[in-house]
Amino acid sequence: MITFVAVPYEVYQLTKSSLIVGLLGSVQLVPLLFTSLYGGSLADSMNRRKILVVSEIVLILAILGLALNSRLEQPSYILIFVLSAITSAVTGFHRPALTALTPQIVPQEDLPAIAALGAFQYSIGAIAGPALAGWVISQYGLSVAYFLDVGTFAFALFALIKMKNIPAFEKGAEAGLSSVVEGLRYAKSRADLLGTYFVDIIAMLFAMPMALYPAMAEAWGGASSAGWLYAAMPLGAMITSFLSRYADRISRHGAAIILSAIVWGIGISALAFAEDLGLAVICLAIAGFGDGISAIYRQTIWNSTIPTHFRGRLAGVEMLSYMSGPLLGNARAGFMATAWSPFVSIFGGGILCIVFCAVCVWVFPTLWNYRAATREPSLRQAS
Repeated sequence: MITFVAVPYEVYQLTKSSLIVGLLGSVQLVPLLFTSLYGGSLADSMNRRKILVVSEIVLILAILGLALNSRLEQPSYILIFVLSAITSAVTGFHRPALTALTPQIVPQEDLPAIAALGAFQYSIGAIAGPALAGWVISQYGLSVAYFLDVGTFAFALFALIKMKNIPAFEKGAEAGLSSVVEGLRYAKSRADLLGTYFVDIIAMLFAMPMALYPAMAEAWGGASSAGWLYAAMPLGAMITSFLSRYADRISRHGAAIILSAIVWGIGISALAFAEDLGLAVICLAIAGFGDGISAIYRQTIWNSTIPTHFRGRLAGVEMLSYMSGPLLGNARAGFMATAWSPFVSIFGGGILCIVFCAVCVWVFPTLWNYRAATREPSLRQAS
């Protein structure tokens, strides 16, 4: 999350263009398209921890490259794009392995609690990381922020190496095109799963405003304000983790996903009218609250109903849904802000999100009517 803030902030400082900041998302998406599905296939055919260890090493080297570039007299934003593309490509291997490993080591009945705990863990990192990044950048500069993140990745690598006694899992087909196609066919057979993917993509595509954060932060105080903007959504999402004890009382998981995505759109639409940093943080926190609720139920459906030997490949599909949406959404936000205005980009995107998420009620009736109590037991037996 420190690098997540530092990279777009540095690109904006070098170019003064929200459009170029938005294009950063497109550069990150292209390699992800090629690696995520194969990375999911790989996660179903070999030791998942080994994939994670190798991925962490490459990520450390890439962030170290960002740190060294930032110390140059004339840092290259082209190099930032290249290294960002590399980290995105590696994430295509890292994330499916990590996602597939979780149900492998957690009892089935604990999966809803783990989804909530995961949301809480993400929220803590996503709040503290941007806040720390904003403070470090404003006080000590970009290179120190990058070097600090190198240290956090090194700690993660150490934790992975120390993991022991991971139970064996039922391996799927050997990694390759046929394995990827098999996973896609399974996803296609599940209209409820497809619905979760499309709702997430729609929400992020039309209502992701992060490409505009650096420009907004410059108007409201600089790097420290950028840290608050990036931390605001996770702050809202963290609130959902405190309410997670009530999550298992709701069986209409599909309806909760669609309705919470609409809440996300409402929060983003309101952001367009924020005239100062405080109001912007509140609006983003509302959006983050909606996204947090959606994430808990999406994760519960994914973890509870996907057979073990498909989890790596479906984690790759899942990652495409929740990462392609924000990356494309940032490109959209930067383009609309440059072509028209930031207000049109934010408010128009939020309204489109609300409309298209509401349409999903009719397009994906299987998701809207999904009830955990009637669907999950048979799938647990099948897995």
